[in-house]
Amino acid sequence: MADVLPLVEARLRSALGEPDARAAVTFLGTDRIEVLRFTEGDVVRYATLGMSAQPMGDPTAVLADPVKGPRAELLMSVRSGLADTGKVLRPLAVLAASPQVEGVVVAPGASLDVGEPLWPGAPFTSVLVAEPGGLVEDLELDEPLDPVHFLPLLPMTPNEAAWKRVHGAQALQERWLTNGTDLRDPSRKSVPLE
Repeated sequence: MADVLPLVEARLRSALGEPDARAAVTFLGTDRIEVLRFTEGDVVRYATLGMSAQPMGDPTAVLADPVKGPRAELLMSVRSGLADTGKVLRPLAVLAASPQVEGVVVAPGASLDVGEPLWPGAPFTSVLVAEPGGLVEDLELDEPLDPVHFLPLLPMTPNEAAWKRVHGAQALQERWLTNGTDLRDPSRKSVPLE
């Protein structure tokens, strides 16, 4: 069976161009996770590479299926020059390692929390996982492997995360849209939640 990661990196490069930086993080008991940085104009995009090497498994299963199961990588886009977002590399790697470490399946609509600011001074400690298919198209793999989804991460303030738990991901996204929220602004304030 072909190694998935070179195919994933090729898809990222074809969609986002050449990365201008990359960093690798390895957590005890997990595979290595890399985070690639792509700069396009005033937008910096961070993409994980390594999360899709293994399928995400059902946390209640006795044995993890080494072949079947959803595969994904994470994407985050922020405006450059407004904050020290380069420090988001480790939190992104932590989130990408969570399926291996915690046995979670990362899917659209989920909230992921790192328990600390995503970068120094960030008003965000968590992200909302958005629907794939926009920036980077899904990568189809040979049967019986599931495709790799490239899941955008939308930073949430603690108030937005709490509101999302009550009202749901769709309601929060509608609130952002209605208020014209710039989700790429690394220092934005919480959307009005009244």
